[in-house]
Amino acid sequence: MKLYYSPGACSLSPHIALREAGLAFEPVLASTKSHKLQDGTDYYGINPLGYVPMLELDDGTRLREGPAIVQYIADQVPAKNLAPANGTLQRYRLQEWLTFIGTEIHKGFSPLFNPAVPEDTKKVFADKLKTRFQWLDGQLDGKQYLMGEHFSVADGYLFTTLNWAKPMNIDLGPYPHLTAWHARVGARPAVQEAMKAEGLLK
Repeated sequence: MKLYYSPGACSLSPHIALREAGLAFEPVLASTKSHKLQDGTDYYGINPLGYVPMLELDDGTRLREGPAIVQYIADQVPAKNLAPANGTLQRYRLQEWLTFIGTEIHKGFSPLFNPAVPEDTKKVFADKLKTRFQWLDGQLDGKQYLMGEHFSVADGYLFTTLNWAKPMNIDLGPYPHLTAWHARVGARPAVQEAMKAEGLLK
């Protein structure tokens, strides 16, 4: 398998999932600025949408979109318990989390990275994110992970997006359960490995 990624982007989520799963894969750097691979290949020729992540299977099949990719990864190694079994209510709970993270957190950050967005508009989006962080803080009260006692691919995705708070100058200090959770996930060996591989940790 090949994972097309850009350091610190949302592709960190499937990168974490692959390392948690213990699956063999080749990380392929795809710059989100130049849209070229390190060998000069035009990334648009691989993913016409131009963004990461993209997972290429051994038979050449390509899978887009982080929430779909991480569920595929989890289903390859059910014994790792990275996602509940298909067809169970808990699996739909996982999908509920992945959708919330994608639409409310991930896309909530997107305008903050865009230099064309006016500062007063960015403040509106940042304030909305803070209301979501407050809600997440309550959800994590008394829980180790989003789904309870077990780490899931939803934790890897939320961790990835919350890493963007610091460069965007959003203080997570007011959310003690969320910050404790973030530290807990960040200390996991697979998460550390993924971040070191992307140059995000020394």
